[in-house]
Amino acid sequence: MQILRPFDDIHAFYDGRDGEAKSDTWVDDGALSLGIASYAIVNGTAALVYDTHVSLDHARFIREHLESLGVREITVLLSHHHLDHVAGTQIFADCPIWSTRKTLAHLERLKSKIESGTHHGPPAIDPLILPDHTFEGAMQLQIGALTLDILEFDIHSDDEALIWIADRKILLAGDALEDTVTYVAEPGNLLVHLREIDRLRGLVPLHILPNHGDPSRIAAGGYAVGLCDATKAYISILLDIAAGTAAPDTPLADLISASLQSGELIWFEEYERVHRQNVAKVLADRTSTD
Repeated sequence: MQILRPFDDIHAFYDGRDGEAKSDTWVDDGALSLGIASYAIVNGTAALVYDTHVSLDHARFIREHLESLGVREITVLLSHHHLDHVAGTQIFADCPIWSTRKTLAHLERLKSKIESGTHHGPPAIDPLILPDHTFEGAMQLQIGALTLDILEFDIHSDDEALIWIADRKILLAGDALEDTVTYVAEPGNLLVHLREIDRLRGLVPLHILPNHGDPSRIAAGGYAVGLCDATKAYISILLDIAAGTAAPDTPLADLISASLQSGELIWFEEYERVHRQNVAKVLADRTSTD
């Protein structure tokens, strides 16, 4: 696992994006195969851990690194309920764990399946440690002397919690924004996601740090606001495919060529597979609602 430093006080714990998936488990498919980062924002002896990564070993590495820096107060924020973001939460069971109220509801509903390894398959996350603090809409967290705005959005998943450092225009985006393209988890909500991206773009972030993205771009301070535009353009293409006004078999590189040429997106071959899965999901959703 790499430790990237997009800013002096922000650590990105990055693993994967080094070739095709080594297995078809959820750890590889959609997580390590695409590259995934969890983050920590450090201020003095306090830190906020943003997602707990894909395994207990990953989470343990994060905690040991922070403690080696002198961190003694750790708060955890889960960006949303998907497995690759909550798998290491047991390592932080003695810390306050925050999420949106919807994230807690999703995890409570799925808890028995997650712990038995029957929700998206093995490996199981057992025990699954649930958040003990929740919020709706927006809140602030105090991490040392640093005040962070925590904002709820419905993009990618209906329970996203994003971190906004307003005075520096830094957005930690969870899975709401992704490079090369978004991973469709809720095909029926794409119109909602489009509207929510407009709301997110209204913040005018200067630095966007996604959980799934190019490690060199993350290390260099993240993506510009154009990542919002590129994500919105891609979702619009998927809606056109679902409506039958765009061809479903067009290669992904052709569909997003303008965003690649502008540098808003960085090509990673594994996302061609993700795109094919996305197309299948939106077409299946269209069929189910016809």
